Amino acid sequence: MSASPVTARGNRTRAKLLAAAEVVFARFGYTESSIVRITEEAGVGQGTFYLYFSSKLEIFEELVDDLNRRVRHAMSEASAGSSNRIESERAGFRAFFAFTAEHPALYRVVREAEFVSPRALRSHYSNIVEGYISGLQEAREAGEVGDVDPTVAAWALMGIGEMIGMRWVLWGDGANVGDGADPTASGTSKVPDHVFDEMMRFVRRALTASDSPPDAVERNER
Repeated sequence: MSASPVTARGNRTRAKLLAAAEVVFARFGYTESSIVRITEEAGVGQGTFYLYFSSKLEIFEELVDDLNRRVRHAMSEASAGSSNRIESERAGFRAFFAFTAEHPALYRVVREAEFVSPRALRSHYSNIVEGYISGLQEAREAGEVGDVDPTVAAWALMGIGEMIGMRWVLWGDGANVGDGADPTASGTSKVPDHVFDEMMRFVRRALTASDSPPDAVERNER
């Protein structure tokens, strides 16, 4: 692994290369992407690339980690002021969908990691799930959710967010689902309010304690 930059300028150049890699890998896929394409997109010389990354694989893996850090930060910030677990889920999902709309390449890059770098793929999902598990454990102890297995619930919730995001954020809400979907687009779409509300009703009913009617929990969120 190449040495980390030690100057502000170096950090900016490294960030520029990662942003370029996000565009290039989403547009061409891993196989057809190249260091030349990444440096051209970033507007830097090819020699500069090797000051920060040793190979195409290294920058791909770092991109997966970078996207993961940013999406987790967005979700964590959004849910920080929530008063209960269901409200936290609502805020976290909103943040995830907003991040996906800004960075739709997240889907293609992460899915390619299944074949390019299984380690990066597992790390991506495991890091997201860890925060879910601890939060659900605390919520269960506080009586905010029912007697659910935090690990199983965490993976299920992550799956819900990923599939809803793919269907409505990436593919849009038109009649021809998926037609013309652009994996490199910026701000492609949003989850319609009625879809988001229905998803949250499903999540709420799955998580809320049996002695806390869903309608009561919903009132507390407002």
